[in-house]
Amino acid sequence: MRRRRPDLGRRPRRALRTPRPVRGGPRQDTGGRPLPHARHDPGLRRRLAGGDRGRARLRRRHRDWYLGLATWCELDWFSPRQGEVAARVEAELPNLRAALEYCLTEPDETHLGQYLAGSLWFYWAGCGRLLAEGRHWLEQAVQLDAEDTANDQSRLKALWVLGYVAILQGDTVPALAALQECREEADQAANPTAVAYAEHRTGCLALVTDDMARAETLLRSALDRYQQIGELNSNVLMGQVELAMTRAFQGDLADAVKLCEDVRRVCEDHGERWTRAYALYVLAYVAWSDGELVLARDLLADCLGSAHGFRDLLGSVLAVELLALVTVAEGDAAEAALLQGAAAGMWPTVGLPLFGSAYYNAPHELCEAMARERLGDARYDECVREGARLGREAAVARALGQERSPGTLRSPRVPLRRTAAIVDMRKPAASPPGRAGSRRADAELVLRP
Repeated sequence: MRRRRPDLGRRPRRALRTPRPVRGGPRQDTGGRPLPHARHDPGLRRRLAGGDRGRARLRRRHRDWYLGLATWCELDWFSPRQGEVAARVEAELPNLRAALEYCLTEPDETHLGQYLAGSLWFYWAGCGRLLAEGRHWLEQAVQLDAEDTANDQSRLKALWVLGYVAILQGDTVPALAALQECREEADQAANPTAVAYAEHRTGCLALVTDDMARAETLLRSALDRYQQIGELNSNVLMGQVELAMTRAFQGDLADAVKLCEDVRRVCEDHGERWTRAYALYVLAYVAWSDGELVLARDLLADCLGSAHGFRDLLGSVLAVELLALVTVAEGDAAEAALLQGAAAGMWPTVGLPLFGSAYYNAPHELCEAMARERLGDARYDECVREGARLGREAAVARALGQERSPGTLRSPRVPLRRTAAIVDMRKPAASPPGRAGSRRADAELVLRP
């Protein structure tokens, strides 16, 4: 498959023109081109002092530069340069915020703001510590000039990215609204790319709201659409990982492995590490289900290392949750409880813990039941509180076994399959009141055919 260059809809031709080099400007990693800086460029200082017209020209030039940066960073995300892309966007975040602010406050710039906010999906989701900020910009972008930009490629993309970010936060109602609006406008515009992404993310929503049959139908259809239009990138591969998770939750572990090993191969061929980490998570889930604890731990360590490297809080906390279950299965109930406490401390920066999903929550509940059985309630609660006091860095280091204190009490090793706390992982755990049950009911309003 070929990688598709993004369609910027009705942008002006100049919108992605790279600014000319400014003599004397400080050099950054821009392919040899210096970025303008007033302190180093007398001409730029004169333009800044030249009144409103000079400042307006400068802000447009600044916007054009960062639209171009976002475009190429999005393309480079599906490559061995993912780490460099994440670091570059992190370094340029203040400038990207200024460009977004300009686009969303100036007349006739809304479609460029929609394009910029949508193009940064990989940063909002892949470097997920900024889910809330990404959602802020995306909501602003789709609310402005809705009639004038209806059916534009830039608006459709902003809508499905908004739905995606809301799903990751566990906020299903706004996610449903954005994805439904995207699908309707994409159908009207006969835009097959936007239809595929809207369908994909609606399948992801069905997954986290525990409608596995519907999730499988939607995800398979979206993957077929991607193949028809020649789309291949991190999002497409993530759709295959999500399909594998639905198969694993429905008990077809062999199919889940097949799907994820295919993703793993494609990711390694392209140097892609972000989606690969999620494929490793599913493979670790299957390995745990098969009682292969050493393999499960190795896969999760690789998964957590990659996710943490991208500052992907969702990927990190999911790996820590599953590592807690592997740890209790290995016999160390105290350490497992501590890891559950560490995960509990990380979830507020992401969103609704475990998406409020009964399926995703089942490993957590099994781990807690086994740890309480071995430790007793008082000791379990003490270990959870200790884990909750860890910061993110310390929590990840602890999960990877790098910072276990010498005095930690270890419980006797008891094989998982011999405990009385075993539950059938192919059936969802009981949903907490007011969470998954009501969220699934909300989802069914849209997800029904």
